[in-house]
Amino acid sequence: MKRLVMDAGGSALRSRLTALRELQEEEGRDPLRILIGTILSARTRDENTRIAVRNLFSRFKDARALADADVSEIEQLIRPAGFYRVKARRIKEVAKIIVDEYNGDVPDTLEGLMRLPGVGRKTANCVLVYAFDKPAIPVDTHVHRIANRLGLVSSRSVEETEHMLMEKVDMAYWKRINDTFVMFGQNVCRPVAPLCNLCLLKDMCRYYREKGSSNKSIISSNSSNRTTDQIKR
Repeated sequence: MKRLVMDAGGSALRSRLTALRELQEEEGRDPLRILIGTILSARTRDENTRIAVRNLFSRFKDARALADADVSEIEQLIRPAGFYRVKARRIKEVAKIIVDEYNGDVPDTLEGLMRLPGVGRKTANCVLVYAFDKPAIPVDTHVHRIANRLGLVSSRSVEETEHMLMEKVDMAYWKRINDTFVMFGQNVCRPVAPLCNLCLLKDMCRYYREKGSSNKSIISSNSSNRTTDQIKR
């Protein structure tokens, strides 16, 4: 697993941080910002998630302020994020519960986090990893796709993937899987036309063995330099 994590990161060139990792490094594991950032990240590009989080917390500094905020103002601040009207209502609901039931502190258990409206396993696990430095495996579409392509699991759902990875992967690597595989999935192991010739893991990849080596969507060696430049941007 160590090689998977290191080589996936190398293949992705690690040219930028994911939105959640950037929030973690900028804010020193602020649980509320990471929770709200995870909510905002749904169906939203990382760049827009960052903008929305910064806008929101430049105006509201804690859960109590968010709980008392007007939904319309939250909407305007998080407008760069997709589905901002739905997310604004959800953010206010979550903040109110955190204030009323947890004295303003974000819960630090899977069960406590999943009691918050709209917080599922992936969001809860993201908060555990990025905010509380607890071992968990947040599984999104990137992690699910890559784990299946590599042959680490053979699963139909993200929940099934999570449980299989927890059984197969040493706990020491759990916290690194999401960050590494998300960057890898965005830059190299893409849903369509994965850049297999840039991948350091192709020699151990089930997808490459079965489909990739004959897949016309894989870029040729003549265009690898151009593609590498695109990834760096």
